[in-house]
Amino acid sequence: MDPERLSRTHCQLIIFFCYWLPVSLQRVETPAVEYAHSIRLDGDIILGGLFPVHTRGERGIPCGELKKEKGIHRLEAMLFAIDLINKDPELLPNVTLGARILDTCSRDTYALEQSLTFVQALIERDGSDVRCANGDLPIFTKPDKIVGVIGAAASSVSIMVANILRLFKIPQISYASTAPELSDNSRYDFFSRVVPPDSYQAQAMLDIVTAMGWNYVSTLASEGNYGESGVEAFVQISREMGGVCIAQSLKIPREPRLGEFDKIIRRLLETPNARAVIMFANEDDIRRVLDAAKRSNQTGHFLWVGSDSWGSKISPVFQQETVVKGAITILPKRATVEAFDRYFRSRSLSNKQKKRLVCGILGGKLWLQTGDAWTQTSGNLKKCTGLEKVGRDSSYEQEGKVQFVMDAVYAMAHALHRMHKDYCFGYPGLCPRMSNINGKELLGYIRSVNFNGSAGTPVIFNQNGDAPGRYDIFQYQITNKSTAEYKVIGQWTNKLHLNVEAMRWQKGENTFPVSVCSVPCRMGERKKIVKGVPCCWHCERCEGYHFQASEFSCELCPYEQRPDRNRTGCVPIPIIKLEWHSAWAAVPMFIAVLGILATSFVVVTFVRYNDTPIVRASGREMSYVLLTGIFLCYAITFLMISTPSLAVCSFRRVFLGLGMCFSYAALLTKTNRIHRIFEQGKKSVAAPRFISPASQLVITFSLISVQLLGVFMWFAVDPPHTVVDYGEQRTSDPVKARGVLKCDISDLSLICSLGYSILLMVTCTVYAIKTRGVPETFNEAKPIGFTMYTTCIIWLAFIPIFFGTAQSAERMYIQTSTLTISLSLSASVSLGMLYMPKVYIIIFHPEQNVPKRKRSFKAIVTAATMSGKLVTKGGDRPNGEVKTELCESMETNTSSTKTTYVSYSNHAI
Repeated sequence: MDPERLSRTHCQLIIFFCYWLPVSLQRVETPAVEYAHSIRLDGDIILGGLFPVHTRGERGIPCGELKKEKGIHRLEAMLFAIDLINKDPELLPNVTLGARILDTCSRDTYALEQSLTFVQALIERDGSDVRCANGDLPIFTKPDKIVGVIGAAASSVSIMVANILRLFKIPQISYASTAPELSDNSRYDFFSRVVPPDSYQAQAMLDIVTAMGWNYVSTLASEGNYGESGVEAFVQISREMGGVCIAQSLKIPREPRLGEFDKIIRRLLETPNARAVIMFANEDDIRRVLDAAKRSNQTGHFLWVGSDSWGSKISPVFQQETVVKGAITILPKRATVEAFDRYFRSRSLSNKQKKRLVCGILGGKLWLQTGDAWTQTSGNLKKCTGLEKVGRDSSYEQEGKVQFVMDAVYAMAHALHRMHKDYCFGYPGLCPRMSNINGKELLGYIRSVNFNGSAGTPVIFNQNGDAPGRYDIFQYQITNKSTAEYKVIGQWTNKLHLNVEAMRWQKGENTFPVSVCSVPCRMGERKKIVKGVPCCWHCERCEGYHFQASEFSCELCPYEQRPDRNRTGCVPIPIIKLEWHSAWAAVPMFIAVLGILATSFVVVTFVRYNDTPIVRASGREMSYVLLTGIFLCYAITFLMISTPSLAVCSFRRVFLGLGMCFSYAALLTKTNRIHRIFEQGKKSVAAPRFISPASQLVITFSLISVQLLGVFMWFAVDPPHTVVDYGEQRTSDPVKARGVLKCDISDLSLICSLGYSILLMVTCTVYAIKTRGVPETFNEAKPIGFTMYTTCIIWLAFIPIFFGTAQSAERMYIQTSTLTISLSLSASVSLGMLYMPKVYIIIFHPEQNVPKRKRSFKAIVTAATMSGKLVTKGGDRPNGEVKTELCESMETNTSSTKTTYVSYSNHAI
């Protein structure tokens, strides 16, 4: 032992003996005075006991009023347990337990002074040079050898006493101290307890708070080890587990000033969202806090969660029912010991054989309760008559810790019994080896006990001397009969079991009341935590194509997906295509169908009247090529609207520019032929080369082959396939986003595909301009010119529309419709200007479809040269017939022109 600590202890003992013992000796003639501050029972083995028989005194007085429940009930429980053990032939046979029970007066410093009594026998006293205040030598009586101590109640008292008892290796078993600090086996190695520590209680209270969905709470503690340690344990566990934040941690001073509790309520209201208040406070502080809340008109605002100091006691909530309604409290699991009830109700002061307390303990005042207060008459307490009886003259309800007091005594007895069996096997009574019990050895036996306690639950200790955590959960409820009572709503044994249906709240609250800093974010919103307060946050919605990936983050959906309706995940973006029933498709299809029908009608008409002069004069071979191109221009509309696939995409590549290529290659060949004939006629009367139908076909298909060659090269470099374009209709609103199923043809590829045909068209237009000066009677030049002019206008309008809508959400529809309509209009212009007049004459004016007089090519060229308005065009056909497409109006007798078709032969000159 540390010499300095031992010296201090000796000094304290000397002071104690000089102050305490003379007072006792002065009053030794009255037996009652011998036990004025303690109770002593003789026995072979003496156990110490510490009980708060009185409250804490005020104004320098150590002890105050008598505590009828926490004091008397618990004290009697120890005496009752010792009686039962001494009568039990199986437990400590032939060994009698005695007791030395002291009053702590609910004050740690006073209890420390009292507990020095337990170590008197272990200190060698030398009073030769010690004098008391009056100069006399102190008188020493032989002290009792205390082998173990039962108590104390308050954690602050147990901590004080444990520091002394461990110095002298005296084991201590508490029946009510729950401070987590006492679990430190390195500092309180001789301390054990039959109640679970507040670390378990704090865990149980945290589980309750979590089950309620409360994440923002305040704590309130009475100053001292119990309150501060309990709150500290709750805060520590809540930090480790997360999910619960402490809004405020307030402390109730030991000596609160006037208005202190009103100030506490105002402080709690500074964080109104933290409605739940975790209380580790003594019952007097609890009552005054509730009274302050009632004065502040905060009925129904606070959600109280009380520790075992509140438990199921009536005194803290007396006349505070409306404020307390819905409060949840916790209490170590316990049961009423019926045998103690029978024992205590039969107690009377006249029963000398069982008498434990005499009127001298209370200064001659009655200690029995009658009604709700100690019996008073005219302001004075009644005197003891010696005939009072608990079951008859007072109301009674067993105090909650009676079970644990008895379990603590029995734990000590079972440890002594096992020690006796090991040290004194077969020896009746105490053997010499147990005459001086080693406290460290006894501690080992205490820590290894395992028996069923007075309530039928196992009594065991862990390595730190703590009992397992077993709690009942109560809620203070007002029943339909307007009576308030505590209802058991659950249990906690390492895990919370809560009966939610049995819970009742303030009027109007059918569901769990809330105590949160911030309401939970809705689906699709992330939490933006307030710095330093993890339970407070702002909710931010995941915008655009982001979804809620976790509670605190939003992430971007994959490119081909968009957030779902709740923005908690991603779903595939719907894929669309140009539907047949769409208006964007209906108009182009309508035009294409009309065009195909018109083209088919022209082809059928030309085939039907294939050998008539007007058909032959039109150049049958080139007409059929041109009509094929017109038909393809109409037909491509259906390929552009069809659902993209490998076959559709392949056909699109082939036929997209092929129809125009057929048309403009044929027209270019014809305009070039006219131009060459006209130019040749200015120089000589000889016919130009390559103006025969066969030559014209060769030239035309040579031009077409360039288009096909380019297409096949395109196939080789980039095989056709379909693609879903998610960027085309990727709007700012994901709900409207669509993926477009399309052929993998870029705008550049499309222009390249149509570019050659446009080149043919432009070249043809140039030739049309050059041949604009031919005689009006030259029937093919003018319609071709008008056709090309109109076509150029159509395609000039197409280009800005097509590329100007590249960023539009309706791009697919607009561009497809624009392209197909442009192709159809180009075909319609060619069909309408070049062939409809001929069909009209064939059908409605067959009289004009007759051969006219023949003239030689030389005569035609001469006339054209002289007039300056003719353009000759002829050719030697393989069959020896020369045909020209001349329209003459050379009649000298009339000023009007008349269209005739003249056929010339090689020898008709």
